[in-house]
Amino acid sequence: MSVDGENRERTGGGGPERVGFFTDTSVCIGCKACEVACKEWNMVPEDGLNFTAMSFDNSGGLGADTWRHVAFVEQREPLGFQEPGVGRPGAVDLGMPSFELPGAASGADERGEFRWLMSSDVCKHCTSAACLDVCPTGALFRTEFDTVVVQEDICNGCGYCVPACPYGVIDRRGDDGRAWKCTLCYDRLGDGLEPACAKACPTDSIQFGDLDELRERAEKRVEDLHEAGVSSARLYGEDPSDGVDGAGAFFLLLDEPEVYGLPPDPVVTTRDLPSMWRHAGVAAAALLVGVAATFAGRR
Repeated sequence: MSVDGENRERTGGGGPERVGFFTDTSVCIGCKACEVACKEWNMVPEDGLNFTAMSFDNSGGLGADTWRHVAFVEQREPLGFQEPGVGRPGAVDLGMPSFELPGAASGADERGEFRWLMSSDVCKHCTSAACLDVCPTGALFRTEFDTVVVQEDICNGCGYCVPACPYGVIDRRGDDGRAWKCTLCYDRLGDGLEPACAKACPTDSIQFGDLDELRERAEKRVEDLHEAGVSSARLYGEDPSDGVDGAGAFFLLLDEPEVYGLPPDPVVTTRDLPSMWRHAGVAAAALLVGVAATFAGRR
């Protein structure tokens, strides 16, 4: 259970509905338009974009200067199930590419096909957000849209939020030490606009909207993929009863979460803090009683 009870409450009182992201990785083409749009709109600094010759994934992972990260997971395994209609709804043959590697056509023993699993990762905007629990300055707050935002002018760079995040999303910048992460384009939401990353996505892999509607849409998408023979399709982060009480950004995956660098069973890291404080209080009281008894015995 979260330390701060208000942390877990949904937006109510006639305010805006809770909004979030549904990322359908089965139609992500790895164009990284979301990364570019995020950087441009939010003025996120350049973070190197170094090609390692090990992958086409040139941004590496989420961080203070990368609020959207498109992962390229390369597997020596054919898609097999990529039949017409399995890609974007209403489209044909749109989905993860598979390739014949050199030697496959010449009768090599090892099957030469491999596939890319692509996924645009982002802050999960957890229902129970440990980063909110540990922030001593109030720099992190929950908005009227039920998203979690860092106020950079209040952040003192203590870094408590960094290890508190079960997804390893939030990070500090090296130049000023303050924490930064996705705001779900809070300024755009206030003007009735969708986040920049969703606006830029050419395949609707990143879908923005009312969270309950997105969950219904995602469940239908998984059903359609299963009927099409994609038995590996599953949702991640959509369950309100999971370890963070559900995420405001959830995903349709085509493999185990670990393959995409996601924790299989994330848990709000501050769930045990209330009991820890109670035990500490009991221990402190017992110590005081012992000290008092010791001094009383010396009289």
